[in-house]
Amino acid sequence: MTRIERVDSRPALREFLDLPLRLHPRDRYVPLVSSVVRDWWRGRGPHARHGPVDLYVVRDDAGAVVGRTCLHRNPKFDAKLGRAHQLFGLTEFVDDDAVAGTLFDLILDRGRDAQALFGPVGLLPNQTGGVITSGFDGRGFVDSAWNPPYYPHTYERHGFVRRFEADTWICEGFDGEPFVFDDARLAAEGLVVRHASRRGFASQLPILRGMLNASFGQLGYYTEIDADELAAQTDGLAYLVDEGLLVWLERAGEPVAFIVAVPDISEYLMRVGGNLGVLNQLRLLATRGRYRRDAVLIIKGTVPAAQGRGYLTLLSRELHHHLRTAGYRALRSTYVERDNAASAAQYRRAGGRPLHGYTFYEKDLT
Repeated sequence: MTRIERVDSRPALREFLDLPLRLHPRDRYVPLVSSVVRDWWRGRGPHARHGPVDLYVVRDDAGAVVGRTCLHRNPKFDAKLGRAHQLFGLTEFVDDDAVAGTLFDLILDRGRDAQALFGPVGLLPNQTGGVITSGFDGRGFVDSAWNPPYYPHTYERHGFVRRFEADTWICEGFDGEPFVFDDARLAAEGLVVRHASRRGFASQLPILRGMLNASFGQLGYYTEIDADELAAQTDGLAYLVDEGLLVWLERAGEPVAFIVAVPDISEYLMRVGGNLGVLNQLRLLATRGRYRRDAVLIIKGTVPAAQGRGYLTLLSRELHHHLRTAGYRALRSTYVERDNAASAAQYRRAGGRPLHGYTFYEKDLT
């Protein structure tokens, strides 16, 4: 028999955080930073205005934790998709149908006043979450999922269907010049490439947020990000910024396109189990040069009025030049929806290939 318990103590929170570290290979699964989960549990951060994030564990007969999930709501996501959703995330479980069933029954019970269940998201699809459906031999990376092959089968056996199917990508080696842009256009169109700076990072966030919301608002899963939400998501990132990886383009002084990539600290997060407390932050800062072999492209886009002009080609050329000269060996990308052919084509142009199949899951309750 299994039983469900709400996480209401620090020891139970520790067990919640430890489950995927016990369950998954340490060289493939990348844990979410534990302080982020603690903030959700304590009701801290901008997400709190949308209501609580409740954490639960499933225990077996011996009292061991064998499953976990978190439950939450978000009115912005409901408005985007046009119906009420019970969201769930951080969902992990052993290969046992009874354990998964206990979790899904809890989600269903909490979602009885909703029209659909949706997840796993933490806390929204444009933040983190998802399930990989292929590429299980490849390690995960920051802002992306890794799970064993039985996860998608279990979701689908319990009546969940795939939504927003996508792929993560990897490009290895940066020889040659795959991105061609006519430099005569720079002066003719008033184009200027800008780079992030560690000192000015906080002041540059509003520029990024404006382009981010404008360029991604047309996507089905994306909900507009507020200033405090972006600040929370990027808190502590400034000291890791490689100024050649975060670039944007101005046209006649107006920001029109951007690429956000970061050094890949996945292997460090694996090693410390997601614990980025002060001591581990200092260790990472002292050894950050070791984590400039791989990079992760978090997001890129062009504002609607400037799309179709090849501006991301220009920024991709800038990015790949930096990756080559700085000695990076690989660039991984967070998921790209399969109907976003233009974005996928840029990775193929650079010799890239899909790394993981990717999806979210929905269960209609109507």
